[in-house]
Amino acid sequence: MDTSLDQPSADVILQKYGRFGVNLGLSRIQALLQTLGNPQLRVPIVHVAGTNGKGSVCAYVSQVLSHAGYRVGRYTSPHLVSWRERICINQQPIAEADLLRHLTEVEAAIDASVETPTQFEVFTAAAWCYFAAQAVDIAVIEVGLGGRLDATNVCSTPLVTAVVSLSREHWQRLGPTLRDIAREKAGILKPRRPVVIGPLPPEADEVVRKRAVDLESPLYEVAPAVVQADDGSWCGGLAPGITYQPGLLGKHQRTNSSIAIAILQLLQKQGWNISPDSIRTGMAQTRWPGRLQWVTWQGRRLLIDGAHNPAAAAVLADYVRQLPQPTTWLMGMLATKDHADIFTALLQPGDRLHLMPVPGHKTADPDQLGHLAQQVCPQLATWSSHPHLEAGLEATADITEGTVVLCGSLYLVGQFLQTYGAASP
Repeated sequence: MDTSLDQPSADVILQKYGRFGVNLGLSRIQALLQTLGNPQLRVPIVHVAGTNGKGSVCAYVSQVLSHAGYRVGRYTSPHLVSWRERICINQQPIAEADLLRHLTEVEAAIDASVETPTQFEVFTAAAWCYFAAQAVDIAVIEVGLGGRLDATNVCSTPLVTAVVSLSREHWQRLGPTLRDIAREKAGILKPRRPVVIGPLPPEADEVVRKRAVDLESPLYEVAPAVVQADDGSWCGGLAPGITYQPGLLGKHQRTNSSIAIAILQLLQKQGWNISPDSIRTGMAQTRWPGRLQWVTWQGRRLLIDGAHNPAAAAVLADYVRQLPQPTTWLMGMLATKDHADIFTALLQPGDRLHLMPVPGHKTADPDQLGHLAQQVCPQLATWSSHPHLEAGLEATADITEGTVVLCGSLYLVGQFLQTYGAASP
């Protein structure tokens, strides 16, 4: 008799733990992993923190290592369309059956007599179990939130750690100042293990450096890649640098890709066989959906980007300013974001703004956002609110000039990709 119909789906299992919200701390995940046999101790890792750019760094590093012939796990968050995207081996998402099996294994290990783990902790434990069961050579792990108390921070001897960038986000949980946030991010540093950092604000840089000194962790500060005058290729990483063509768009990738190169160079020093050709090919082949990604909708070219905090919005604005003007913005944001700062970074006189809710999440009210946007940029050509994404898209259907950009939330970008696909323009 087939009992598969009675088996819950991965989504159903995860939904049960969603009500526990975000509750930073290591005691629950450590106890859970102990019951599961500490699978994380069987997985060599690269651990990457940062406000923005950490997903791109993970994408670069995992792509290069895969091209070098290694079996590479990659753990990132959030997802755009499916939970399965978060757990990959050589860029292939975990199969639904494998995800369900490991979530069921994790759930069976939960001690009902102690505090229930959060959804992120349950999912992270499943990722560790999967990577250990699949005997990956290495896993590239992105911090979920913060670092010190994040559920990914359970390995005492990472091969390399990295702090890509730091700006004021999630301050409600990480602390009100950049120094507070930096202390949380620097919590992933481990004694005598190498750490790579990008250009950080001075007060954050000081905190991370002190943490590295206290732990006797070799620290490598990486500058943005230099663009070569002859062919436009980039040269980045530790000196001597490596020349390559990046697979991702935007000037901010000069920093992200250079940090990735530095991580790979440090792995080389530890004996990992990563050829210059693997680096060049892997960097060029890297893709990271939902970040400065061109797609088509009803035959029209559309730029999509999460841009869910002021720093990410500034990066998006820098790219968009080079495109045909004016810009038509399709935007939705979560209620917890810094709306005014995001608008300040993005909006210019003459722009058009179409606002909508972010489905399935605690969304900011579109009408309130519209009034705020008009205060931030009184010279907006127009703004309007819409009940959902489809209505917002339809409202831009007749626009023939300038550039249309969908942004403000990775969840909103994910809804677009799930509904309309990701065809290249």
